Amino acid sequence: MTVNSLKRLLADAGRVLAHEGQGDYVAGHVSLRLPGSPDQFLMKPAGIGLEEMTADNIITVDLDGNKVGGTAGRHNEVYIHSEVLRARPDCAAIVHTHAPYAVAFSSLGKPLLAVSNDGAFFAGGLPVFEETTELIITRTRGEAVARTLGQYGALLLRNHGIVTAAATMEEAVWLALKLNQACHMQLMAEWAGGPKRVGDPQQAKNKGAYASRPDIHNGVFQYVLRRCKE
Repeated sequence: MTVNSLKRLLADAGRVLAHEGQGDYVAGHVSLRLPGSPDQFLMKPAGIGLEEMTADNIITVDLDGNKVGGTAGRHNEVYIHSEVLRARPDCAAIVHTHAPYAVAFSSLGKPLLAVSNDGAFFAGGLPVFEETTELIITRTRGEAVARTLGQYGALLLRNHGIVTAAATMEEAVWLALKLNQACHMQLMAEWAGGPKRVGDPQQAKNKGAYASRPDIHNGVFQYVLRRCKE
């Protein structure tokens, strides 16, 4: 893909996330590694909403968190992206949002269960970053987030938001959507007195493994994108 194509994909990711309720005014950000320059990535600039990205305002950043392209401002939490991408050469896309149900769920201090199909995608484990509820505005904190994420595809930042990481932008967005939905489902069960019957752990892992596929990631991404244009 050309750089302009990658910028369009990043902008589309922002629109999908905002459409699905993960926008928080000008907070939240997404990034996409440049294939020909693995030590650099495209990133949403500061000061705009997720849905306001365009090929003209997206910035380029290096793995030290320095802006190396573009004229717009850089998010202070750039280190979520730079340090996860540094630690995970298998990943090309990072999402950080203040997904509301995930934030509320993280305050419960409970494990995410397979209350719904969405929860099955995290049956292999969902790390929770608890070192601080402050913003991730230093490289040291970014490194800590990357360590907590490990080889997983998603984590909760307690009382703050979520981080997802994947080989494709479509999968990183899909994980963000599914994680927020899984948290929403469990919250509803908690409101009703707490889940009494949940998916069998092994069956949930099996279901999560075969129902998470590139065609599904892309299909969901394109479906929401079409809805954005209605």
